[in-house]
Amino acid sequence: MTLAGTSEPTVLERPREPARKSGLLTERVLEIHHYTGKLFSFKTTRSQSFRFTSGQFAMIGLMVDGKPLLRAYSVTSGYYDDHLEFFSIKVPDGPLTSRLQHILPGDEILVGPKPTGTLLLGNLKPAKRLILMATGTGFAPFASLLRDPETFERFDEIVLAYGCRQVAELEFATQVIVALHDHELLGPLIGDKLHYYATVTREPFHRQGRITDFVVSGKLFADVKQPGLEAATDRVMICGNPGMTKDIRQLLVDRGFTEGNSNHPGDFVIEKAFVGS
Repeated sequence: MTLAGTSEPTVLERPREPARKSGLLTERVLEIHHYTGKLFSFKTTRSQSFRFTSGQFAMIGLMVDGKPLLRAYSVTSGYYDDHLEFFSIKVPDGPLTSRLQHILPGDEILVGPKPTGTLLLGNLKPAKRLILMATGTGFAPFASLLRDPETFERFDEIVLAYGCRQVAELEFATQVIVALHDHELLGPLIGDKLHYYATVTREPFHRQGRITDFVVSGKLFADVKQPGLEAATDRVMICGNPGMTKDIRQLLVDRGFTEGNSNHPGDFVIEKAFVGS
């Protein structure tokens, strides 16, 4: 998931000294892909010292007026990849995203060296099925989790419910899912365990509506030919807009699910670190 911005290209000059003083890492942009006028993803180099657990986020940003401007971004790449990848929203007047959306290959970004977050497999109790619920850039941490073999070793079934406003906004997630099935090592491990349930709210699509409504009605589980929500068998991860997060959390609590954290693993976890800017 994301929150942040970009600046004009600075290919030749590396702001090493400011980054070093603040403990930040400096990475170079390798690729950038714009999906819509509001969403884009980008890959950067990865310092050998940067380590993270699938589902975590890091503070990333740019030097603005001589100071680091940082926001929280989930890492979408696999923990084993030699690059870092991020999925971002574009906010026209956002302090960071208004700049970050203009980065080009060769430009540099700053990355905080200490990733964190709550969307970790270790924060969930063992169960048969994992349900991932996301909207917009909330898919970002799940991209990393789905690229982690442990996710498919720990659960018999995985359901990804992903909602966006427009069909084009589904592209990043869809590309990730297709690549997973085609992956030489992950593909056989995933097999038919992964169920991708995409929805759109603001234009025609074969599945139109809010994720929350599909969960409440039971249609989501009927469509993927799976049983309904049960605290005894299901674990849930949630990342997305505040409305969806609040509604799904209440629905889970009402059904006897307990929220987990690093000290007390539970039945569901929510990433609360994000706000758009």
